[in-house]
Amino acid sequence: MIRVTRQGAVGVVTLTRPEARNALTGQMMHALSSSVQELDHDENVRAIILTGADPAFCSGLDLKDLATTYRDIQLTSESGVAQRGLLPACATPIIGAINGPAVTGGLELALGCDWMIASREHASFADTHARVGVMPGAGMIIRLPQLIGVNRARQMSFTGDFINATVAYEWGLVNEVCEHQELLPRAFELARAIGEADPPAVRELRSMYEVLGGRTDDDAYAEESRWSRRWMKEHFDAERFASQRGDIMARGSSQQ
Repeated sequence: MIRVTRQGAVGVVTLTRPEARNALTGQMMHALSSSVQELDHDENVRAIILTGADPAFCSGLDLKDLATTYRDIQLTSESGVAQRGLLPACATPIIGAINGPAVTGGLELALGCDWMIASREHASFADTHARVGVMPGAGMIIRLPQLIGVNRARQMSFTGDFINATVAYEWGLVNEVCEHQELLPRAFELARAIGEADPPAVRELRSMYEVLGGRTDDDAYAEESRWSRRWMKEHFDAERFASQRGDIMARGSSQQ
């Protein structure tokens, strides 16, 4: 129920339980974690796309056998692999290609991606934890306010109302909205752009965002400066920078 494919330097992880709107079982959580880890450990993979089999991205945890699902998720969390919400901690950027509804646990899963793009026609988002009487435990309260602000996050969580892809874009939940048939091609375009960058630099930047991205205090600015100086001292290649500067400027000109 988790399909993994590779196209060049891009790994694609697809939730494939469409008859249940890709609801997550404990078995799927194990497979998802293992799949992401495997791609993360593959030095040839520069970016990961996470999506679902139509018609949904993910409707959340499987409520038909919730006790078993929670037991299996607990086993996953105790496996010794660090978890960031519903995804394992990894160094490879993950793009969420949200092809349909992302609801409750499905929204938490989407929030674990570095960023999301969404299908204009089919994507929607909701946090229905309060409606079913459970509490979020996979990053919802942390990540959702970072993206859309605490008041809008409270509105989504307290009401359980759905927002469509256009509102999600206006609120800052997703980076882009595109036509449904263009969703995966656009995700691949972004993933390949990541692949053109220096892999160690991308991984280091991702670590910096993980540690400092949600902070605004003076110490955060000082830590970023120390981090930068350390990287420049240990890794900066002046000759490579000089040789690639022209390519970088040409790319910028072509995108104007």
